[in-house]
Amino acid sequence: MRYRLFGKKTGLRVSEYVLGTANFGTAWGGHGADPAESRRIIDAYADAGGNFIDTANGYQEGQSEEFLGDLLTGRRDEFVLSTKFAVKTNAQSGILVTGNSRQAMVSSVEASLKRLKTDRIDLFWAHVSDGVTPLEELVRGFDDLVRAGKILYAGLSNFPAWRVARAATIAELRGSVPIAGIQVEHSLVQRATEQELIPAAQALGIGVVAYSPLGGGVLTGKYRQGKDNARRDEAWAGAGFQPENSPQRTAIIDTLIAVSEEIGVTPGETAIAWVAAKGSLPIIGPRTRSQLDGNLAASRVSLTPEQMALLDGVSAIPRGYPYTVLDDPRIQDLITGGKTDQINAPAEPVA
Repeated sequence: MRYRLFGKKTGLRVSEYVLGTANFGTAWGGHGADPAESRRIIDAYADAGGNFIDTANGYQEGQSEEFLGDLLTGRRDEFVLSTKFAVKTNAQSGILVTGNSRQAMVSSVEASLKRLKTDRIDLFWAHVSDGVTPLEELVRGFDDLVRAGKILYAGLSNFPAWRVARAATIAELRGSVPIAGIQVEHSLVQRATEQELIPAAQALGIGVVAYSPLGGGVLTGKYRQGKDNARRDEAWAGAGFQPENSPQRTAIIDTLIAVSEEIGVTPGETAIAWVAAKGSLPIIGPRTRSQLDGNLAASRVSLTPEQMALLDGVSAIPRGYPYTVLDDPRIQDLITGGKTDQINAPAEPVA
């Protein structure tokens, strides 16, 4: 497995695939991996060169963190360990330990450190935007935790692009710990992330971690309408599953299968490889060792420009305003003095 620098705000060297551990545990109705299978997954991921593990206080009601605390004993420094706060850990979690407040942040980080059996969290994410906590409070809270040695880096998961940009700017102007990364849903059936969030991250030098690269499983081809009526509703009550519920999604899966057959790999491998080719770090979230092997096989898939163009074209979504204006050739002509085709565009978006 190859390694990448995590954004431009850190010198952190992380593996190209992130191991998501939401399946470590059985508290969510028994749909997950027990300690023995979790160990097999961790060992195989490490043997493949993986070093970036993602969990959260709420995964499997805290079991995911507890499992990792045991599994990483004696090899903690071999991994970048990330976890999250903001959501309930279990049914006993009340109003003061949820959301983005400093109160919730401090309470959650202390509990996570105990479950993980570690003295630090390498990357601490706000799991979801609560929409009410001022970003000044969030940024200052992250900075205080860094100064206290509780965390090393800070990130935002499931935040609107304008809040990401504001948080990053506040941190920059105040000399606080920077917003190092964002975590977003990104796949062939969820490309809205490309509208604002990914360009914002690229322009601001923020690393991008992409969860659900398989669309919750639909991009494996196992849940085709008319072929297999079984869906993933039995696991996590279907959370994160993107059903084949439109002509476009049917076309996406048809094209994905055709490209995969051409290469000689599975649709799942191609779907994960497509996300990686877009520049994000895909999170793979296996429940079994065999699923991990299939996910990691995507690292050996190299899509040609023609194959990327096919997948991009069939999965494209409308850009929407203001791009209906900004992409208009007439507007481009007006803002370039008629020399649009003669200007070298920057390789990355400009903030």
